[in-house]
Amino acid sequence: MIHPIEIKDLKFRYKSSSSNILQGVDLTVPKGEVLTLVGLSGNGKSTLLNIICGIIPHIRQGVIEGQVKLWGEEVRCLKILDITKRVGIVFQDPDSQLFSPTIEDEIAFGPENLRIEKDEIGRRITKVLQMVNLEEYRYENPNNLSGGQKQLVAIAAVLAMEPDILLFDEILAQVDIEGRKKIKNVIKNLKNQGKTIVSVEHDLENLDIADRVLKLENGKLQEYKGW
Repeated sequence: MIHPIEIKDLKFRYKSSSSNILQGVDLTVPKGEVLTLVGLSGNGKSTLLNIICGIIPHIRQGVIEGQVKLWGEEVRCLKILDITKRVGIVFQDPDSQLFSPTIEDEIAFGPENLRIEKDEIGRRITKVLQMVNLEEYRYENPNNLSGGQKQLVAIAAVLAMEPDILLFDEILAQVDIEGRKKIKNVIKNLKNQGKTIVSVEHDLENLDIADRVLKLENGKLQEYKGW
């Protein structure tokens, strides 16, 4: 069976380093699973997400060994444009991803780069705003929103690309309690729609939405028994 994410004996080091930060990672993520990765800062969790979505090695350089496949295709052999249709990534700080004057423009940016038809872009904007419950803010400037709302906009912008795989890199870290509840509900709904989700978490209180939790330690993944 072909899975959304399949990783075999992945080793990686940055060009500035003489040692591997990932030292033989094996991972299979089935369709519809919410997988959470935990571990100490600097252990390579974000690096692993960046490899899955192609930021490494297509944008950031390093030395990779092993296999990283999306639906059976090696990430290194795919063009970034093709990867963005399959995988969306949302980072910890939404301000690092939001740059347009309105939420509508923000969400339209990705599909426009894919040269999607204007009517289809409009349909996608309406759809994803409903998914994150921000319909009334369509023409608002993202800078006027709360941290949690900004993160929902960042999620909506990624969803507009209609990826099957979503990567969340500590997206709850800068969000208050109410914002976390809303984002967790969105994640649960995405799971119910069959999306495959891999998240990185520092706060162990956010493990309640995970189907499985793995710990990245000493460059390898292992079962996390503390939840």
